[in-house]
Amino acid sequence: MRIQSNTISFESNPISVTKVLFESIKIGITKSNLIAVITGLSMALFVHDISFFDKIGNVVLALIGAALVIGGAGIFNNLYDRDIDIKMERTKNRPTVSGIMGLWSGLFIGVWIAVGGLVALYIASPLSALLGFLGLFIYVVPYTIWTKRRTIYNTEVGSLSGAMPPLIGWAAISPDILHPGAIALFVLMVIWQMPHFYAIGIRRLEEYRAASIPMLPVVKGIRRTYVQMNIYLVALFLCSFLFWSFNPYIAITNAILSLGWLLLSINGFRRKQESKWARSMFIFSLSHITVLLMMIVGYSLVASLF
Repeated sequence: MRIQSNTISFESNPISVTKVLFESIKIGITKSNLIAVITGLSMALFVHDISFFDKIGNVVLALIGAALVIGGAGIFNNLYDRDIDIKMERTKNRPTVSGIMGLWSGLFIGVWIAVGGLVALYIASPLSALLGFLGLFIYVVPYTIWTKRRTIYNTEVGSLSGAMPPLIGWAAISPDILHPGAIALFVLMVIWQMPHFYAIGIRRLEEYRAASIPMLPVVKGIRRTYVQMNIYLVALFLCSFLFWSFNPYIAITNAILSLGWLLLSINGFRRKQESKWARSMFIFSLSHITVLLMMIVGYSLVASLF
C-alpha cells in the first residue's frame, strides 16, 4: 500500500484494503449498532405476530442497508475530524489521519456506501430509509459539524442518531414506529448512551481536553458529570416501565441492571480513583445493553419462529 495525497493507492494487499476500510467505517461501532437494528427487527416481528421467514428479505436488506449507512456516517465523521483525531491517542492512527485515505477518495467511498445503504433500506421499507437518512444526517451535521466542538450538549445530540438503529429495524417490518415497543427501544437507547459516553469522556479526559472538545467532564468537571450521570441512570431505571406491556421480565431485567449501575456509580465514585471508577462504569454499560438487547432478541425470535 502506498500513501498518496487525496487518494487511496493499493498494490496487491487485500488484507490491508479490508483493514483500512474497516477502520474508516468504524467497524466496531457498526457492529454494535447492528445489534440494535436486529433488536428492532425482532421486536416488531413478535409484536405483529409475523414469522421471521415471511420477512426474511426485509431483514437481510435492513441489516445490509443499516451497516452501509452507519459505515458511511463513520467515514464522513472521520474525514471531518482529522484535525482533532490526530491529537487523541485512540484516533491518531486512523487512515483518514495518517493519509492512507485522502479527502476526496474518502468522500467518494462514503457517499457510495451511504447511498447504497439507503437504497437497500428503501427496498425494505421507505420509512426505514427515511430513518436511516435522519440518523446519518444527525450524526454528520448537527453532531459532528455543529455541536461536537461547540457545546457540552454534543452527547445529547449524538444520542438521537445513536437511537435510530432499532427504529430502522422496526420500520423494515412495520411502519408503526409510534408503537409503545418502538418508543421504548428509542427511549432506552437515548438514555443509555448518556452515562456510557460520559464514562468514556472521563476515561479520555486529557485527550478530549487536548483536542479542545467540550465534553461535559472537560468543561464542568467530573463531579458535575457524576451527578448528571446518576440523573440519567435514574431515568434509565424509570424507562423500564415502558417495556412492561411487551414483557414484564424484560422490564424487570432493565430495572435491576439500571439499579445495579446506579449503585456502582455511587459506591464506586466514593471508593475508587476516578479513572478506575469510569472504567468500571464503561464496562458495566456494555454489559447492561448487551444483556438487555440479547434478551429482547432471544425472546422475540423464539416467539416469532413458533
